[in-house]
Amino acid sequence: MYTQAMDLMGKEGRAEAPVLRSAEELALEARFDERIDAGEFIEAKDWMPEHYRKTLLRQISQHAHSEIVGMLPEGNWITRAPTLKRKAILLAKVQDEGGHGLYLYAAAETLGTSRDQMFEALHQGKAKYSSIFNYPTLSWADMGVIGWLVDGAAIMNQVPICRCSYAPYARAMVRICREESFHQRQGFDSLLTMMKQGTQAQKDMVQDAVNRWWWATLMMFGPPDDQSPNTAQSMRWGIKRISNDDLRQKFVDATVEQAQLLGVSLPDPELRWNEERQHYDFGAIDWDEFWRVVNGDGPCNRERLAARVKAWEGGAWVREAALAHAAKHSEAPRKQA
Repeated sequence: MYTQAMDLMGKEGRAEAPVLRSAEELALEARFDERIDAGEFIEAKDWMPEHYRKTLLRQISQHAHSEIVGMLPEGNWITRAPTLKRKAILLAKVQDEGGHGLYLYAAAETLGTSRDQMFEALHQGKAKYSSIFNYPTLSWADMGVIGWLVDGAAIMNQVPICRCSYAPYARAMVRICREESFHQRQGFDSLLTMMKQGTQAQKDMVQDAVNRWWWATLMMFGPPDDQSPNTAQSMRWGIKRISNDDLRQKFVDATVEQAQLLGVSLPDPELRWNEERQHYDFGAIDWDEFWRVVNGDGPCNRERLAARVKAWEGGAWVREAALAHAAKHSEAPRKQA
């Protein structure tokens, strides 16, 4: 759902000391670059530079973590949905997000890292997930705003990844983007119902949710291009197709008109149409808050991570039973033989 983390490499993302490479490796890299330039897809068994592999693994696994952690703020409202219809929709959406995580973990495993290793990195705080999921969901209107804004931003981020140079990732994203489109429409429909048919208190609740989620959603696209040193290489490799700032601008341009249809205002006094640029200008983002949340000091960082660790530890017996069952059935044919 969210690919922000590719721009948030820690120490492991720093450039390594140069090493001497063989003529064979240089030839393989030259061929790899030719394939990238030609727009070809790279498959799991194809040769690839180690840094390309690590960049993909970091991005895909952290994208998967975002899907799984993203189930938490919405799952909190399943039992409190106002109608059976809304409950069924939210259940389906949370289930979709779990499926997205599984698709992405499977894609990441093709790069040579096990799912258990990825989970361990998440639980130890070594791997990140999208900063947006470290904010609380305070009202039912938050469910609609997450669908409209957060999933809308996810779609803006993810549609270009359907053309990612790494084929297993690109294939996974095709289905994910289709389902995310449903999530975005569902969120918008929920808000439209509240704004057109709801009480004044419900309308105020929607506006409050928009006010709280707007700036955090703009942060989802990652830091500004001039503060994102990894973007250039990722775009060179065809992993990333559009820069952070360009994606953010596209999102703002699309969302302003949607807000007008809903009848809500976006909490930015500097938001206005720029005739010369043919884009909307918008105010400065609080990047200090962004980095504070990314580095573990957001409103719900500790709560979200603790919930994931608790679920992992509590489900250990299920995994052990499933492995024992699989082992038992794999031994049965041998005994019969």
